[in-house]
Amino acid sequence: MEKKRRRLFLAGAGLLATFVLWTVLVRFVDVQAIGPCGTEVGFATLNGWFHGVTGVNMTLYTVTDWLGLVPIAVAFGFGILGLAQWITRRSLRAVDRSILVLGGFYIAVMAAYLLFETIVINYRPVLIDGYLEASYPSSTTMLVLCVMPTAIPQCHARIGHRGLRLVAVCVMAAFAAFMVIGRLISGVHWLTDIIGGALLSAGLVTVHTACGTSGMSKR
Repeated sequence: MEKKRRRLFLAGAGLLATFVLWTVLVRFVDVQAIGPCGTEVGFATLNGWFHGVTGVNMTLYTVTDWLGLVPIAVAFGFGILGLAQWITRRSLRAVDRSILVLGGFYIAVMAAYLLFETIVINYRPVLIDGYLEASYPSSTTMLVLCVMPTAIPQCHARIGHRGLRLVAVCVMAAFAAFMVIGRLISGVHWLTDIIGGALLSAGLVTVHTACGTSGMSKR
């Protein structure tokens, strides 16, 4: 088990390093002013081509934007579960380890989000309500691909009925796929934004899995 966790941790660190490298490439490779108001974006040839293929679908953008509240609600639900355990068991140390690790993971995800709201790599390919908005990495992609995969092990541990577990896992997987694809083809992100969000999420989730594979049993 320890060897498996070590391999997972190294894999997660490798994915995070790949994300950092990808971010540097996005910042400096083939940078051209192809965005609104003359804003520059890396991999301009690739991004410009893909944006031309997908166009802009503001309805799909609005739908995925509102559905972005779903993973927030899921994270909030696990937070309530942890708080309830803390109160009923009268000790923070008595809270399920997996819930504590999940809480730390959510903090890391929020920190990554705030970091890229402060350090703008590029802006969206379209104006939102007349304003430029930071676009890299796709925060919706990052949020969905961080919350849903980490919720699946919790479902396996906490839902006793096999059929219900299967339904819950399938719904979460389908939702995550819809959100990422929807965000990709809505035209409100560059292709490199989605790739960056997926890489960052994969790295964070893999590290979380390495840190939280134990302590999943119910008390």
